[in-house]
Amino acid sequence: MEGQKKIISKAAKIAMPVILGAAILYWMYRDFDFSSIGDVMLHEMDWTWMILSMPFGILAQMFRGWRWKLSLEPLGDPPRTATCINSIFMSYAASLVVPRIGEFTRCGVLRRYDGVSFPKALGTVVTERAIDTLLVLAITALTLLWQMSIFGVFFEKTGTSIDSILSGFSLAGYLVTIICAIAAAILLHFLFRRLSIYNKVRSTLGGIWQGVMSLRGVRNKPLFTFYTLAIWGSYFIHYYLTFFCFEATSSLGISCALVTFIVGSIAVIVPTPNGAGPWHFAVKTMLILYFVPEPQALYFVLIVHTLQTMLVVLLGVYAWAAQSLCGKKEPERQQTDN
Repeated sequence: MEGQKKIISKAAKIAMPVILGAAILYWMYRDFDFSSIGDVMLHEMDWTWMILSMPFGILAQMFRGWRWKLSLEPLGDPPRTATCINSIFMSYAASLVVPRIGEFTRCGVLRRYDGVSFPKALGTVVTERAIDTLLVLAITALTLLWQMSIFGVFFEKTGTSIDSILSGFSLAGYLVTIICAIAAAILLHFLFRRLSIYNKVRSTLGGIWQGVMSLRGVRNKPLFTFYTLAIWGSYFIHYYLTFFCFEATSSLGISCALVTFIVGSIAVIVPTPNGAGPWHFAVKTMLILYFVPEPQALYFVLIVHTLQTMLVVLLGVYAWAAQSLCGKKEPERQQTDN
C-alpha cells in the first residue's frame, strides 16, 4: 500500500505540470487554425534568422557548463569540461519531462561519470541559481523603469496587482505567519535530531554548504562574471533574432524584445515543461500590447517555443550519447563522495 502511494505521488508530480501547461495551451489555442501553421512556416517565415539564432541557444548552455566547472574547481579534483557541458545539455532535456529535475540530473551525471560529490555539486548549483536570480532581477528592474507604461498595461490586462495580493494580509496576519514559520523551523530541527538519518542529513547539508561557499575560492572571478553575463546575453540573442523571422515582429525593436524576454523568463518559474503554457501566454500578451495582431502573436510564440524546445531535446540526446562514449573518469583520479 505504501509503495502504491509513492508511485501515485511520483506520477502526480510528473503529470500535474504537464496538465497545467496543456490546459493553458488549450485555452490559448482553442479556436486556433493549426492547419495554417505549415503555410506560415513554409511561405511566410524567414528561416535564415531562426538558423542564426540556434548557435546562441547552444552557446548559452555551454557557457553555463564552463561557469560550473569554475565553481567546482575549489572543491577538489575538478570534473572534465566535456562532462560539465554534457550534464547541462542533459539537465535541460530532463526538465522537459519533469520540471525542475534538471538541477539534480546534472549533479547526478557529474557524480556518476567524474565522481564529484553530489551534495557539493548541488551547493554550487544553488549558488549559481542565486546569482542568476539577482542578475535577472536587476535586468527586470531596469527594464521596468525603461518600459514602465507597457508593464502597467500588462498588469492591468492580466489582472495582476501587487496591492490586491498584499491587501489580503493585515499586520496581525504577517506576525502570525512569521511566528508560525519560526515554530515550524524549530519543530523540524527537533524532529531531525530524533530521526536516525539526522547525521546523514547534516552531512549532506554540510556538503551543500561547501558547494555554496565554493564561489569564494573561484580563481578567476572576472571569467566567472563574463560567463554569467554571456549566458544571459546568449539567451537574449537566441530569442531576439527570432523576431526577424516574422513580418509582424521584425520591426518591433530591441526594447520590445527585452521586455518580452524578461516577462517570458519570469513566466517559466511556473513549473511546466520548458515553461510551455505560461511562457506562451506571457509573451503573447506583451506582443499584443506592442500592437502585434493576436493571430501573428500566437504564431510567433508557438513556432519559436517549439523550435527552441526541439533544440533542447537534440542537445540532450547528443550529450547522452557523447557522455556514454566518453565513459567514466579514471577511478584513481575520482573524488570520493563524502
